[in-house]
Amino acid sequence: MPAVKLSFGAVLSESFGLFFANLRLFFHLVTIPWIMSLGLRLMWSVLAQDSMIAMLVEKALDVVPMVMFMVAWQRFVLLGPARVGRLPGLGWSGRETAWLLHLVKVAGVTFVLIGAFILTIGTTDIALLTPDGPIDPELARRQALATPIGTGFMVSALLALRVSWGLAATAVDVPFSPRLSWVYSRGNAWTIIAALFLAFFVNAIATVVATLFTLGIMRGIGAQEAAAVITWTVALLVSYGGSALAATMQAVIFRTLLGWREGAPLPATT
Repeated sequence: MPAVKLSFGAVLSESFGLFFANLRLFFHLVTIPWIMSLGLRLMWSVLAQDSMIAMLVEKALDVVPMVMFMVAWQRFVLLGPARVGRLPGLGWSGRETAWLLHLVKVAGVTFVLIGAFILTIGTTDIALLTPDGPIDPELARRQALATPIGTGFMVSALLALRVSWGLAATAVDVPFSPRLSWVYSRGNAWTIIAALFLAFFVNAIATVVATLFTLGIMRGIGAQEAAAVITWTVALLVSYGGSALAATMQAVIFRTLLGWREGAPLPATT
């Protein structure tokens, strides 16, 4: 296996450059998945209100439009716009199924742990967190249960980041697995983790800022009824943009690390 040393700066530069140079294509590919995610959010807000279990179910269902978009975007990065195929959101193929199954292998444990962490912590009264306040036995018990779950989540998240770049292989129909991602990323693990962590961190911060900014504007002009819908619309679009950036990084890492080109065999593992 050829020794390739990833450059953190080069990965970031190429990924950000590709994304911002193709914003028109991004809006073209994201439109239907974006509408699907918004419709799901609106429907769930009416049916399930603020239940934590309902929130987790909604996030799980929202993976479907996200997968369709991510597959199309990674195919664009690696094969060009002419090879994207069907517009994401118009159908589901075996390629999306393979990508989703790969995602479950990569991040399934992480999703389960974050769900368990949220359900264990539950809702907390801020007044109970004051230094001079009495210790709530139930809160203390929940925190004791959540601590090992939180630790496991952080460890599993780091492992998932290291091997998640292999999802780009599945997007272009190359048989791949988390084990191969682990083997091929030897010597570049922390570069991959740092680059993808930065992408997801930027995504989270941008989504929060967009949500608060839009909500502030809506309330400032007195649009109380439409505030939630417009805020969700903007926040979801920003979130999809962050996901596209992460998907771009995964594809860039895959292509650079393996020297991949269509039709060529993968380097031999050692």
